Amino acid sequence: MIVDCAIYRDGHRTESPQDFSDALAEARARGDSFLWIGLYEPTEREFDLVTEEFGLHPLAVEDALKAHQRPKLDVYEDSLFVVLKPVTYEPEHDTVTAGELMVFLGDSFVVTVRHGAASPLAGIRRLLEQRHDMLRHGPTGVLYAITDAVVDHYLEVAAELTGDLEELEGEVFSPTGGSGYTASRIYGFKRQVMEFRRATVPLSMPLTRLAGLGPFVESVPFVREQSRPFFRDVNDHLMRVNESVEGLDRLVSDILSAHLAQMSVRQNDDMRKISAWAAMAAIPTMIAGIYGMNFQHMPELHWLWSYPAVIAVMGFLEVVLYRTFKRRGWM
Repeated sequence: MIVDCAIYRDGHRTESPQDFSDALAEARARGDSFLWIGLYEPTEREFDLVTEEFGLHPLAVEDALKAHQRPKLDVYEDSLFVVLKPVTYEPEHDTVTAGELMVFLGDSFVVTVRHGAASPLAGIRRLLEQRHDMLRHGPTGVLYAITDAVVDHYLEVAAELTGDLEELEGEVFSPTGGSGYTASRIYGFKRQVMEFRRATVPLSMPLTRLAGLGPFVESVPFVREQSRPFFRDVNDHLMRVNESVEGLDRLVSDILSAHLAQMSVRQNDDMRKISAWAAMAAIPTMIAGIYGMNFQHMPELHWLWSYPAVIAVMGFLEVVLYRTFKRRGWM
């Protein structure tokens, strides 16, 4: 459905149009106006009207309706199609949830399509309506504000994940070595990092094109040439986010390896203790087994001190074994 629709003239919001075609023709004729339509999870029938009026490419329309896209930038004859994945962090459950935000950019119009709850569009629109200098840049200013808000929120989520990782480190390297659920927590955290990485890493290529960096020296259609420094700033922030994501991914893998190594060492210690106690139990068992064979010709059976002597020998051997194992750290 259409969440918001307005004409922006010379950086100021004006009336909501009754007819998209007439509003778009007027905006193009004036040169200082553009039309911004915001939709939330539209159906195919609801999106048909926007598609016909703005001449959106059918492939981009299909992507916008079905969602589940990677961040990307596609250039078509009459429009520019940008896919972003805003994310939210839920500290109660330590989970990262990604939404989808599609932006159609063309001559004097912007169409935004939102899927999922994670979207900063409402706040961006209110902020832009207070910054008339930004709105005067037209659709380019809207695209910059959206990408900047999404990437800046990535930085906040990366900081939250870093804090969770420090808690996991403290748990793994504590004297107890963590609980039985530590491995599952580490694996769950790694999945959250992977979900975050799916949103941030593919966005590097679209921002590089918008910033005109590397091999992408040609300007992107429907985006003003003067906006490249602003997109370079957003790209710098994204590079910081991706570096944080790479570091989180490596660290969580190292923590998982360290936890598994600690579990293996702890199991080896337990096996040594069990083996030591089994060896100590084998001494009296062996001696008792020998004297339980009922042989007739065993001279020590007729000695007066044979029973106390056997008990003393067993006790002496037990003490020797205990001190030996204790010295080696097996007990």
